Amino acid sequence: MSQEQINKNFVVKILVIDDDPAIRIFLKKALSDQGYQISLASDGEEGLALAKKLVPAMIICDWLMPKMNGLEVCRQIKSTAKFASTFFILLTSLDSISDRVKGLDAGSDDFLCKPIEIFELQARVRAGLRLYKLHYDLQKQKQILEEELAEAAEYVVSILPEPLKNERITIDTRFIPSRQLGGDSFDYYWLDEYNLAFYLLDVCGHGLRSALPSLSVINLLRNQLLSGVNYYQPSEVLTRLNDTFQVNDRQDKYLTMWYGVYNTRHRTLVYSNAGHPPAILFSNPEKNELEKLKNDGFPVGIFANVNYQDTSCNITANSYLYVFSDGIYEVKQKDGKISGLDNFLNLLQNYRKKNNSNLDELINKIKQEHNLLLFEDDLSIMEIKFR
Repeated sequence: MSQEQINKNFVVKILVIDDDPAIRIFLKKALSDQGYQISLASDGEEGLALAKKLVPAMIICDWLMPKMNGLEVCRQIKSTAKFASTFFILLTSLDSISDRVKGLDAGSDDFLCKPIEIFELQARVRAGLRLYKLHYDLQKQKQILEEELAEAAEYVVSILPEPLKNERITIDTRFIPSRQLGGDSFDYYWLDEYNLAFYLLDVCGHGLRSALPSLSVINLLRNQLLSGVNYYQPSEVLTRLNDTFQVNDRQDKYLTMWYGVYNTRHRTLVYSNAGHPPAILFSNPEKNELEKLKNDGFPVGIFANVNYQDTSCNITANSYLYVFSDGIYEVKQKDGKISGLDNFLNLLQNYRKKNNSNLDELINKIKQEHNLLLFEDDLSIMEIKFR
């Protein structure tokens, strides 16, 4: 890469830190002639303060200096995130193997021995800036990708349904995307005056390749685009989705899903499961006993010609149903082990024992239990109250 190419889009800033004024003048003259913007510091403390202000592409720093030596400057620079791309060259008259090892351990990217030879100086600077430019470009692309994923996550949130509340049923939800966009989604819609369909699904993996099938399912079901399907029969819905989303060379993502239809007139719930965690039903508020609503079924897309089964149950007044993704309970504990479903169900029972209907409180309790700031996987949960 020529100097013109390096400087085409931005000015290259180089910080020189040396207590010898003659060397500072020499380096500034030699590098300014190459088109670089040079800043000077006479000791380590001054250099570190100037580096934090400038965030230069390269730092050329003397090893032996008063106040703060070059090794300490290097350690502090390399331990600071905003200097991740900065290339660090140590100037030294120490040329033993052990000294070089100390420099490398401190984070130095290259060495330049005194007395300085101008052509070697310029060559090492060019080589270092090539690496800086490569790392800089990678960081920019990473930032762009993260911004695009954040926008995609916002879009997923925007198409999820609003909370539902009427005289027959109340639905509250939470969707918390992880650092990486994942494949969680859920929806509910009225099939007619009395029948409400609702489901929650989780596409394996992370990123756009997981999010897109999830969005496709929402579109297909919300607009009832699966031909020849009885949407009142969850097993038929899962069977057709399984036919539609078969794993192949171009589409390698399968999904799990819990799908139910509730009839408000007869107070019956029909449901089917495709490899998803069980829904949890609390029918008796006084006893606080839970029932797992799950029937066996393969995840959607893994095997062709799968027959899913419907299961039905009666729903009493003031019952609560929880449908969720595994991100809410597959949480790493302090000992490194995964928490698991049973531990989550204990937390859920304690939550219901207080007769709570605040999902934020439940999620905060999980975070406190496992000392979490962020969940490693997407988290989705639906709380349904049958009045």
